[in-house]
Amino acid sequence: MDLAGRRVLVIGGTSGIGLGVARAALADGACVTVASSGAARVRAAIAGLDGAFGAVLDVTDEPAVAAFFAREEPFDHIAFTAADWGQVHHTPLAETDIRAAASIFDVRVWGAVAVARHGGAKMRAGGTLILTNGMAAHRPQPGMAVTVAMAGAIEHLVKGLAVELAPLRVNGVCPGAIRTEAWGELPPDFRAVQEARLAGQLLPRVGETAECAEAYLYLMRNTYVTGQTLRVEGGWSLTG
Repeated sequence: MDLAGRRVLVIGGTSGIGLGVARAALADGACVTVASSGAARVRAAIAGLDGAFGAVLDVTDEPAVAAFFAREEPFDHIAFTAADWGQVHHTPLAETDIRAAASIFDVRVWGAVAVARHGGAKMRAGGTLILTNGMAAHRPQPGMAVTVAMAGAIEHLVKGLAVELAPLRVNGVCPGAIRTEAWGELPPDFRAVQEARLAGQLLPRVGETAECAEAYLYLMRNTYVTGQTLRVEGGWSLTG
């Protein structure tokens, strides 16, 4: 099933994986809206996405999320790729500020819950909500205990929402190392660890955003998949 004429919303679609999803959906004929909390980022993204629409949306503001979906026509598919990378800490637990660390849940967990609550109620039959977690949930590394918890929470949220919102389909994508702006902005020491790890991975390279975007399109097209999280991680799960 192609996406021709389908309304696709990509939250976090102005950069990284989300921008890749928007490009891929447009190429498949979808009517695409990209949303982000920054107006400048939205303007820049739609300038490079021929035919796409843009919306300013802060998913941490639940009344704003409710108002957005109240005024929009129903969507067929929502891809949630929003992330606040400024809140990702690589800090030993003994040095972690617990209150500050808790904010990592604001966008990717509670923001996703707000979108599911208000957007799920207005989606067309046969649609899907797709969340995004990360391989930290499955391959914990030192200094990232809270990030691991957040990533794992998203994967379980997928399962819970799939049951709660059925017959709306809810799925997830779990990327490994993907070449995005965030990859280029990793702290030097942490990035060196990741590059060394990639060398021993079954597919020893960074993934491309277009490769990751295909996972989201598959989950939009396949109408018999729900409650699943698809890993796009170059074999990291199988690497010792």
